[in-house]
Amino acid sequence: MRPKIYLFGDSISEESFGDGGWGASLAHHFSRTVDVVLRGYSGYNTRWALKVLERVFPGGGVEGGEEEPPLAITVFFGANDACLPDRCSAFQHVPLDEYKQNLLSIVSFLKKRWPSTHILLITPPPIDEDGRLRFPYIDNPLNQPERTNKAAGAYSEACISVARESGIPVIDLWTKMQQFPDWEKAFLRDGLHLSPRGNRVVFDEVVLKLKDEGLSLETLPVDLPLIEDIDTKDPLKAFQI
Repeated sequence: MRPKIYLFGDSISEESFGDGGWGASLAHHFSRTVDVVLRGYSGYNTRWALKVLERVFPGGGVEGGEEEPPLAITVFFGANDACLPDRCSAFQHVPLDEYKQNLLSIVSFLKKRWPSTHILLITPPPIDEDGRLRFPYIDNPLNQPERTNKAAGAYSEACISVARESGIPVIDLWTKMQQFPDWEKAFLRDGLHLSPRGNRVVFDEVVLKLKDEGLSLETLPVDLPLIEDIDTKDPLKAFQI
């Protein structure tokens, strides 16, 4: 069996297997070396993620032996936690201190289950507040954005703090995207979710971080012989064990 990389997160992960999505691009990138497995849950915050960890990543082995631990897991939460508590999506809000503790608990759970697995945190993206007003997800009688870029930045800093405290890598997506001109409309299609260009940023950053962890096309073996390695005069020779 090929090793696995899990993508665990909210809708930005769930949508990542769409056309041009960063998850689909990862699956294509590692197509002969790793199975990229999607575990994205639209609307979820870290409080809800903690409640379902055992169902998302059940323990136990597989028939014939213990299941191999995944190579890596991306943990990408915070966009929903950062909803403002006095706006229309308040039911998704998680206070900043609890968000940080929840992330620490998620990381601790994964480390305990799979000590050798690489865990990669991704901060919430920046928020285009104009886009959030133009594309509301639910009824918004106050006509105010339910997320702000300032709040997203605070949760991003908390995510980075968790990575530092846990000794694991992190992608500071909130800062990275804002380094580019017109990031609001270039990288976000509705003020929060990623455009094709935004997906490309996440894909590039994940590939770079995984490479830093020793996980790249140069280091990972392919699971079966490549066509260029098959002898045209004796093709079956390549499949002899």
